[in-house]
Amino acid sequence: MDTTDQIHAMLQKKVWAVIGATDNDSKFGHKIFKLLKKAGYRVFPVNPGLETVLGEKCYPSLSALPIKPDAVNFVVPPKVGEPIIAECAALGIKNVWLQPGANGENVVAAAQKAELNLIYRSCILVEVRKRDPYL
Repeated sequence: MDTTDQIHAMLQKKVWAVIGATDNDSKFGHKIFKLLKKAGYRVFPVNPGLETVLGEKCYPSLSALPIKPDAVNFVVPPKVGEPIIAECAALGIKNVWLQPGANGENVVAAAQKAELNLIYRSCILVEVRKRDPYL
């Protein structure tokens, strides 16, 4: 599957988790969480340092989520992301999107070794807006 098809297929997933979601509106973790919600996705914020994001309960880990997401977007530094890749694999979460900055070689290698469906050269903000420029 080429990257365009892979991106299209992943954006068809309806339930997402955003690792590194935040209430700080200058951060990409905020912008991505907000855009995915606006685009109609069911989105869970994951950040162990916060109770809520945009008024929604924030979860400390993927394991703490009430349901298993279809896909996970990473907006965290590579040293934080690598162990979360292992958590994705252990939970059976196959679809992972690493934002620019989260896509360190160590994280990409861990996701590839775990045989996850991986996107790591594209920004989800750009790709969602390509499909709906009014978001």
